[in-house]
Amino acid sequence: MRGSEFAELKAFAAVVERASFARAAEHLGLSPSALSQTIRLLETRLGTRLLNRTTRSVAPTVTGAQLYGRIAPMIRDMDEAVAEASAAAGRTNGTLRINTLGMAARQVIAPRLGRFHRAHPDVTLDIVVDDALSDIVAGRFDAGIRVGGRLEKDMIAVRLTPDVKMVAVASPAYLAHRGAPHTPADLNQHACINWRLQIDASAYRWQFEKKGQRIEVAVEGPVVTNHSDIGVAAALQGLGIAYVFDREHVDEHLARGRLVQVLADWSITRQGLFLYHPSRRHLAVALRAFIDCLLDRDLPKGKRPPRDTA
Repeated sequence: MRGSEFAELKAFAAVVERASFARAAEHLGLSPSALSQTIRLLETRLGTRLLNRTTRSVAPTVTGAQLYGRIAPMIRDMDEAVAEASAAAGRTNGTLRINTLGMAARQVIAPRLGRFHRAHPDVTLDIVVDDALSDIVAGRFDAGIRVGGRLEKDMIAVRLTPDVKMVAVASPAYLAHRGAPHTPADLNQHACINWRLQIDASAYRWQFEKKGQRIEVAVEGPVVTNHSDIGVAAALQGLGIAYVFDREHVDEHLARGRLVQVLADWSITRQGLFLYHPSRRHLAVALRAFIDCLLDRDLPKGKRPPRDTA
């Protein structure tokens, strides 16, 4: 295969993976017009259309999807081989695509971005915040981060955080006006900030457990959201009770008295966060370095991880 033919195939794969000429061109260091010309040359050489283009989207044709399915593993293997050779020479490079929950992005990734970049300046992190539980293989991601109970099958999983208790919170003003619930059933008499699951758009049924008794409650209230920032903001403004998956999101508010925990003895324990990735013979060098950073393995022994947002 000539070098120009390989470049055309790699350009085609980049467009499919990013579903965008603009994003693929940026990744490849080309102008969108140059990338379009490269794809046209490939389609002309093969005598078939590979991509369906509209003003808003790009998707492979049936033939294009078949071609991508054959060449993607080979391109990935070649990229990993080059990355391993670079790592052996003391360099780690490439693009790492991560699909993550919003709370994981805030809690685990964001504080470590600066440290990872300083250690691996030639690695580009392409981080997509996605609470809809997308398929990372179909989305061409290197890895995903999810709550343990929602991992995709046939994946290698790495625990990032311990299990945590969920926390129901309300503002002092709300509790002064409406009183505090003493059992989950009392929530039927309260305004609650509801959580809409992105996976199927259904409302989350609040789950509680005490002494082996497990209860699910369908709550109602003035706000329904799929974003934790909105739920916490609504609780802070006295609109109702919120049930929070990410306790770190409200720890400071609890400490300062802006929020008060309720039903603490009923709160359930949720599995912690896991990074997961497809099983491969060799773990990509950049992904291995990213995992080490998230687990603070890259720090000197005994040193606490800095709260680095730079």
